[in-house]
Formats: sequence, structure tokens, C-alpha cells
Amino acid sequence: MPIDPQDALVVGVDYGTLSGRAVVVRVHDGAELGSAVHEYRHGVLDRTLPATGKVLPPEWALQVPSDYVDVLRDAVPRALEAAGADPALVIGVGTDFTACTMVPTTADGTPLSELPEFAGNPHAYVKLWRHHAAQGQADRINELAREREEPWLPRYGGLISSEWEFAKGLQLLEEAPEVYAATEHWVEAADWIIWQLTGQYVRNACSAGYKGIRQDGGYPSPEFLRELHPGFERFVVDKVEHPIGALGDRAGGLSAEAAAWTGLPEGIPVAVGNVDAHVTAAAANAVEPGQMVAIMGTSTCHVLSGADLREVPGMCGVVDGGIVPGLWGYEAGQSGVGDIFGWFVENCVPPSYHRRAVDRGITVHELLTELAEAQGIGEHGLIALDWHSGNRSVLVDHELSGLVVGQTLATRAEDTYRALLEATAFGTRRIIDAFVDSGVPVTELIVAGGLLRNTFLMRIYADVTGLPLSVIGSEQGPALGSAIHAAVAAGAYPDIRSAAAAMGSVRRAAYRPVAANVEAYQHLYADYVELHDHFGRGGNDVMHRLKARKRAVAATGGNG
Repeated sequence: MPIDPQDALVVGVDYGTLSGRAVVVRVHDGAELGSAVHEYRHGVLDRTLPATGKVLPPEWALQVPSDYVDVLRDAVPRALEAAGADPALVIGVGTDFTACTMVPTTADGTPLSELPEFAGNPHAYVKLWRHHAAQGQADRINELAREREEPWLPRYGGLISSEWEFAKGLQLLEEAPEVYAATEHWVEAADWIIWQLTGQYVRNACSAGYKGIRQDGGYPSPEFLRELHPGFERFVVDKVEHPIGALGDRAGGLSAEAAAWTGLPEGIPVAVGNVDAHVTAAAANAVEPGQMVAIMGTSTCHVLSGADLREVPGMCGVVDGGIVPGLWGYEAGQSGVGDIFGWFVENCVPPSYHRRAVDRGITVHELLTELAEAQGIGEHGLIALDWHSGNRSVLVDHELSGLVVGQTLATRAEDTYRALLEATAFGTRRIIDAFVDSGVPVTELIVAGGLLRNTFLMRIYADVTGLPLSVIGSEQGPALGSAIHAAVAAGAYPDIRSAAAAMGSVRRAAYRPVAANVEAYQHLYADYVELHDHFGRGGNDVMHRLKARKRAVAATGGNG
């Protein structure tokens, strides 16, 4: 029996850094009927490899691919139950993933970490987006690309990130050639999960363009790759190149196995995979030029569409149709935001603050925010650099590190906390300035992600950027965005724009900049930029030296 369009449902699944979330969404109006979260059993492997107990080197971040399948087995059925939904009414599934997150697989998609001979080799595991141990390889890619004047390099702001496919692939070849040889597909996790759902490997246009250096239908040439390393010449041909699926297209039908995992009807359309930030633009109905979406969580990814192609220093990429067809999709980002706040609370806040928070029944974050909010702008006497996880944009340098200037014996926890909040806002302002200066207008900032719950932080961002700040109407933007793409793949809407208009949700100009605050922050921002350029553009390379020394000591076992 045909499904009444008013009753049709779709499921969106968002794969984050620590967990996966499934949401059940009504197609005709975007209503979110139920959701569920599954925490990854293994989390992020950044200290030891569970299979052996082997200590991982600095800057490593791995995951276990079976955790991703467990999200389908657990979160999807529970989301359906929470929604009280009849699975027979679900007409499509869409997913999104953190990027660039890479899985080395066999020809049939089996992750190498699941093979007995590679279970003890860390290179056989998923390299998470925040695996930054390939910085040396990224540096060589950038240097050679500049020497050869490769035409694709300006499309990435002049720098390729250590987080991306080619740097991680070159690290694999050079540090674990036996794993590289066994890798028959070097797969974005966004595409690997679609492979598990449909039995078909389809490479999504978003990840390929932004993270896989695919521009104008091609990848870096074999000649370029051979100059990097003779054994890397066939990297594209042998391990990367694969048919491309456009965003919103149908990748395939839900397989019988995946239908059994999820409780969904076999054969329903599964949308081509996507990146968490880029699908969120549709969820926020922010698919027109000038609308920058900042997805703020452990890190922040900034995406916006533009009518024209421009070269923006330090951007993470520009891709034709990278967000919606017909426009150029731009991406930038900050490697650490919520992670920085979390690190500070976990490691730098005195026990007395924790006790005060417990006594009042609030979190330490809430206590520190309340205390920081009572201050005037600049009262703490501090300025910070938000580089605790390196700098993604505009410097694209993960060898950089965090910095707080101005601390004294009178500095309190709330002072530093506020300085860190402000530093992330300054980082976003620096990114916006780079786009505007390059001829890509930014007229509105739309925030999605868990950090929008901190209203004080949102006001800081509005005042620092001087822009009206809108907020997404959904607490699970990427999952909603994936559901919107599922509706398009299922044929319920002709394109992403029309689906976003019907199913997206946003509160426009929820926070407006206060003129006096904008002026006050302008002085602090000038100080931030001065420090930013001094430590990030060669004025002093102490941060690089410290990272190198840390690696050297770790390599000797901490002795000497």
C-alpha cells in the first residue's frame, strides 16, 4: 500500500567523534519525532591500542570501525521506538560523518584492523579526523605543490591539512608499508558506512572534493605523487579513485543485513554519504550565498556557499556543488573549541570550583560561565590563542599550540575560561575576515551544535564578529540534515534547496551585536591577530620546536 505523503518518515544518522545519533523525521514538515544516541564502545584511541596495550605516539587518534555499525544496531531501533514510529513508514535513510576519517579496507570493505594479522598494528585502524601525526607528510605535500605550482593548491587556501586523505595515506605508506600494500581501498568513513548499509561502495562528492583533493574531475597527478615517494605514484589509481555520488542522490537500497540491524524496510533508498558540517547547512536552511554555518562542538567547522569561485587563504577547500548544486561550497574550521573548554575544566580548575558547582547542582562549565559573564570586556587582562589542537584555518598548521598571555598570581579560573571562550570567537572572526577580504561575502552567522546552549558564548560571538547570529532550531542539526538528504534521495523533494525550505529550522538573528561591545572587542581582537601572526607566521617558531622536542623525547622512551 502506498504511503500517504503526510505520514512518510526518514531517518538521519550523524556519526560524531564520540558517539552516533539517529533521528526519525517527518518528511512533510521536518518534525523530529524521536532520537537515540549510541556511545562508541572504544571511543577515541589516542593513548594505547586496546589489542596490544601498545602506547600510541603523540598526535595519534584512532577508532574501531565496528563501533560505527553498533550505532545502526542500537540507535536506529531505539530512535524508532522513541518516536513511536511504524518502520514501514520510513522511505529513506541518510548519514553523515566527521571528516577526514579514513578506513583502510580490503576489496570487499573489510577494515584491515579486523584481520588477525593486522589487529596489533595501529596503522590498520581508522584514522580519525583529529589524527594529526601526518603533519610532516602534509608539509612535504604543500612544499612540492608550491614548487610545481599545482593548480589545485589554491582551491585549498594554499595548504593541505595533515587531517586529509593524502597526508594520512602517505604516512601509511612510509610508516607501515605492509598495511599500505594490503589496503585495496582507502575509504572515507562517510562512504564506508554507506557501503555497510547498501553493499555498494559509492564515493561522495563532498569528502572527495574537500578532503581528497578532487578538483575539476581529477586528483593530483601520478607524476606529483611519484615525486613525493616512488611507491605513492599509484595511490589514486589503486586505492582512492572510485565512482562519485552527488549529494542528495541515491547510493543504493538498504541491504537485507542492514535492514535486520536497523529494523527498517529492505530496499529503501540510502542517500550518498556526506560530511557532518555540510549536511547541517540544509538543516539550518542556510543554503544561499553569504550564510555561514558554524557547527560548534568539540571543534568547529564553518561552511558557506558562494556564487563565485574565489581563492581564500587557509580555507579547507572550495568545491563546485560541495553543499548544494549550483553554488561553490566553501569550508574552513577550528580544530579545537569545545575540546579546549573541556580540557580546561578537567585539568586546570581548582577543586573548590567543582565543590561549588556540586553544591549548587550545576556543572563546572555553568559556574565558570556565570562568573565570567559578570566581568567587563578586558577585565581579566588576558588574551589567548585557540590552538590547543593546532590551527586548521587560516594557518593550517597542527604543530601550533595553545597560549594564554597576561596571567598573574591574581588570575582566577573564570578569567582564563572567559579568555578561552573569547579566543575561539576571535578564531572564527579571523576566518570570516579571510573570506570577506577575498571577495566571499559573509552576511549572517548561523550556529549549530551543542555549544549554542551557552547563551553567553553566543553573545560573545555576535559581539566579536559584529554579525547577527542566528541559531539552528534543532538540537541535532547534522542528523536532521542527513534526514533531509534522505528525503531528496527518496524522491520526496526535487532538490536539497526545496527540502531544506520545508524541513529545515532556524531562528534568525537570535543574537544581535551590541555596538559598545563590538568596539571593546575590536581592541582585544587586534591583540589576538598580532599574537596569531607572530606565532603562526614565522615570527617565533617556539611552538614547532616544542612539538619536535616532545616527539623526540617520546621516541627515546622519556629518558635522557
